[in-house]
Amino acid sequence: MMRSPFVLLLTAGTLACATTSSTPVASAAAVSAPDARLITQGDSLFNNGACIRCHGRAGSGGSNGPSLASGPWLHADGSVPALARVITTGVPRDSLRDPARRFAMNPRGGPMNLTDAQVNAVAAYVWSISRSKQALAR
Repeated sequence: MMRSPFVLLLTAGTLACATTSSTPVASAAAVSAPDARLITQGDSLFNNGACIRCHGRAGSGGSNGPSLASGPWLHADGSVPALARVITTGVPRDSLRDPARRFAMNPRGGPMNLTDAQVNAVAAYVWSISRSKQALAR
């Protein structure tokens, strides 16, 4: 079975994120669109899990989390591997724009304890919603 270049890039990016090396992440423009099935799985995980509580339905933003459907990105460059890294490691409270009003983002969806495959799916979904909003704004 032949894997697409995206799957190999995503796997390599995820493995690099799991280590402590300083391997650069591919830029958002260098990554082709994720597989539709991966995006659909990420949509379900995001909108039926802990993500929606802070980031709102479809990543539109909420009282504790910024919109993921529109920029600017604060902790990632918008690429799937960089988004997967943020989901995997979380965002500590002292790294938030307004730490007095927001909670830290727990690693791997907090109580959801996302697997690597689920992290990749959520990252693909977040990537897709950020791209669809950019396309509509043009």
